[in-house]
This record gives sequence, structure tokens and C-alpha cells, in this order.
Amino acid sequence: MRKITLGVCLTFLALGFTACKKEQTASEPELIEQSTAKELSQEELEQKRIAQEKAKAERDSLSKPYDEQQDAQAKLNELLDLAKQQNKNVFVQAGGNWCIWCLRFNDFVFNDPELESIVDQNYLYYHLNYSPKNKNKEVFDKYAPGSQSLGYPFFFVITPSTQEVAIFSSGELEYGKSYDKQKVKQLFLDNAPKNN
Repeated sequence: MRKITLGVCLTFLALGFTACKKEQTASEPELIEQSTAKELSQEELEQKRIAQEKAKAERDSLSKPYDEQQDAQAKLNELLDLAKQQNKNVFVQAGGNWCIWCLRFNDFVFNDPELESIVDQNYLYYHLNYSPKNKNKEVFDKYAPGSQSLGYPFFFVITPSTQEVAIFSSGELEYGKSYDKQKVKQLFLDNAPKNN
């Protein structure tokens, strides 16, 4: 009985050592790949850090038009009443001060005299904030349901008399690290009030 028990124990010990050896042998290449991946990840992280610093510097230099504290629905109600009186539409730029493309678009439009003139003649312009502090969920659900897939900024135009809403992505307006003036101009012209 002792011989059988001893034999069984020795067999399990031998299998145990073999299994541990196989695990070590199998994991050595994985350790090498993981260390290489960590080096690549650190390099990629450094590149991302540099890109974030550049974006932060650019973001700091641009105007910040979004107000996180504002009651968006109350402001839109006010703008819609005013737009109806002035025969204009309400142009809404959804995004936030955290969004470099949102800030770029704002500066692109309001630093170009021709675009600014088209906007002034045809629209009341509103920056609808989306941020962790104020997501304005009810306003987004009301005027731009399903807009989460568009990315920021995105735009919508509200016609005050009919409350019709047209939603636009900014992706097709981009050009390099800015926007295509002709496409932006056409967006404004195509959505201006029809009897202007």
C-alpha cells in the first residue's frame, strides 16, 4: 500500500514539475512580447501626451463660447421668439469648451468677415453646451435625438415658425486642421430663412 501511495505521489510530483516547466516555457515569449508592447505603449503615450499639450495650447488661445451654467432650454426659447420677430433661424453649434474642433469652428466663422456677415443676416447663433457638468440631455433629446453618433461639434438649425430641425455633422466640413470655407458658407446659405 505504501509503494502504491508513494508511486502515485511521485507521479503527481513529476506531472506538476512538467506542467510548471511548460507554463514557464510558454510564458517566456509572452513576457518578451509584453515588454516590447509596454515600450511601444510608452512611446505611443508620449506621442499622445505631446499632442494633448499642443491641443491644450491651441485650445487656450481660442475663445470659449460655451456656458456650462446656462439653462439651454430657456435660452433657446428666448432665441426662438427673437428669431421669429427678426425673420431669422436659430443656428445651434453643439459641443463644449473642451472640444478643440468646436473652438476652431467658432473662431473660423467669427474671424471671417464674409461668414460672420451671412450668420448675422440670417441666424441667431447659439453654443449648446455638452460637458460632464451640464449635458443638457433634455435639449439634445428634444432637438437632436440620436445625435450621439455625430461627434462634436455638430449643428442644427431650428426654423422658429415651424420648429423644424435640420441636423448636420461637422466632419464633411473639415479641411486639414480647420474647415473648408466654401462648404461652411454653403451650409449657412442653404439653411437661411427662405424669404430673406
